[in-house]
Amino acid sequence: MSENPSPKPKNVAADSVPSPNAKPPPLPHRPATLSKPPKPMQPPQRSLLIRLFSLFIKAVVLLIFLMALDQLVPSLRQQLQPYATQSWQYMTLMQQELPTENSLPNPLIDRHLTDTWGGARSEGRTHEGIDIFAKRGTPIHATTHGIVQRVGQDRLGGNVVVIAGPGGAGHYYAHLEEFAEINKGDWVDAGDVIGFVGDSGNAKGTPPHVHYGIYINGNAVNPYPLLVKN
Repeated sequence: MSENPSPKPKNVAADSVPSPNAKPPPLPHRPATLSKPPKPMQPPQRSLLIRLFSLFIKAVVLLIFLMALDQLVPSLRQQLQPYATQSWQYMTLMQQELPTENSLPNPLIDRHLTDTWGGARSEGRTHEGIDIFAKRGTPIHATTHGIVQRVGQDRLGGNVVVIAGPGGAGHYYAHLEEFAEINKGDWVDAGDVIGFVGDSGNAKGTPPHVHYGIYINGNAVNPYPLLVKN
């Protein structure tokens, strides 16, 4: 038998074995970076001055704010106080009893009262109150304490005053010659003068008198039974 020749070793490429004299490959090129010089440190004295100046500016702004607030708060308090007072007065009135029979004084002191409620009036209306006659300029007195809701003119009533009284009842005075020194929102007590007898509105040319009406929950009620008779 012939012996098989031993396999020959494979040729190894000459460039796969590094030569002892071969130079290493060059490193990749990196752009040169310039190092930034360090920031110069501020002198301690200058830094302290800047901080002090900043604190001074903040203190001035705070002082201006406090001064403005000191001026604003009393003004707001002054504006809100009437509303707060009036709201408290309304709440107090609503908790009080409505007028009862023979509980209200005559708005024209010592004048005779006649029940004119329900009488026929112009435009198909009926009389929603009573007329109390007196000399022109006679003082008209509030029949109850309460808050003045209206001081002004009305097409039918002429010069009118409306006062919200106990229980929320509205007390209506019409045909006044002129008003007393009262304004909307004022508090009045029973007996205070609110105006003077006249013939304004659709009563022009009639004998001077005051039309007095009472409204409860928006509905007119006869005031005659509620007034004290002489």
